[in-house]
Amino acid sequence: MMSDLLYKNISRYIDLSDEEFRKFAEPFRFRTYKKKELVLQTGEYCLFEGFVLNGCFKVFYLNENGAEQTLYFAVEGWWITDIDSLINHVPSTLSIEALEDSEVLMISKEDKAYLYDTMPKVEKLFRIMNQQSSVALQRRILSLIGKTADKRYSEFLEKYPGLEQRLTQQQVASYLGITHEFLSKIRKKIVRKK
Repeated sequence: MMSDLLYKNISRYIDLSDEEFRKFAEPFRFRTYKKKELVLQTGEYCLFEGFVLNGCFKVFYLNENGAEQTLYFAVEGWWITDIDSLINHVPSTLSIEALEDSEVLMISKEDKAYLYDTMPKVEKLFRIMNQQSSVALQRRILSLIGKTADKRYSEFLEKYPGLEQRLTQQQVASYLGITHEFLSKIRKKIVRKK
């Protein structure tokens, strides 16, 4: 069932009865996206948060040189949004693209606010999730500014086990902030060490 993964995900943070979970899940809308389809494009207003049931997305922006820089990948059990655009109602600086045919449960900002008002546990849930997201963002920033590309690649493999086989070398390099040629050198170095 579609909502099983969502239930498992939120159960890590809060306990909901079956009835409470039904109420929580009710406003989510099932959406499918084809490979290469944009869920959100730079300049649009982000009006949703999405929970990935199946598939893979990249959340990215274009830097001053027009090069793509991937902030994160979202696979099964992850969430997608542009939080700045969603919260502050400003045009998105991010784009979100499906890297595979994918399935998502979407919730609007208004429906989420309704859940906050009617289910206090939901506010706790998203507070905890936002805290975890802030920790992940801090770690990502520190990794980008303070660690070698080799170390960032090792951390990528740990954070996203098995994902490398689902991505192109260019996509992995974009996440690491390096060229795909440099990524090839890192991979060759790792193979030689083994």
